[in-house]
Amino acid sequence: MATPPKTHRPDALTMEVVELIGDVVARFYADYEEAAGEHALTGPQARLLSLLSVEPLPMRKLAQKLKCEPSNVTGIVDRLESRGLVERRPDPDDRRVKVAAATEDGVRVARDLREGLHFAREPLAGLSADERRSLRDLLRRMLAG
Repeated sequence: MATPPKTHRPDALTMEVVELIGDVVARFYADYEEAAGEHALTGPQARLLSLLSVEPLPMRKLAQKLKCEPSNVTGIVDRLESRGLVERRPDPDDRRVKVAAATEDGVRVARDLREGLHFAREPLAGLSADERRSLRDLLRRMLAG
């Protein structure tokens, strides 16, 4: 009779780290929702606008980054476009493709949103520059794995 393979249970420290990461993510999203609400935006609208304030992106790429269906992205872009925060443009590399881009007002709102994220800013201010770099590097290693 074959012995079933052993499953390795995470140790207590790993579980504590996972729970802390979950708490950080939950607090970040709550803060993001609050900042978005101050601009009459939903969380997904605010996240999309923040992405577009960096660079114009095709709808499929936005869907990948937001981890949602392209049809959802179309609706979010439609609502932001109706408010003058986003516009659709032909892709300079492929005129058959449309990209979404933040307007000047959209870039301003995205900047205000970032500045309104208290949770993301205040606890990090209590860390030294070396500690922030270490945290950044550890998070990058986790995401690369």
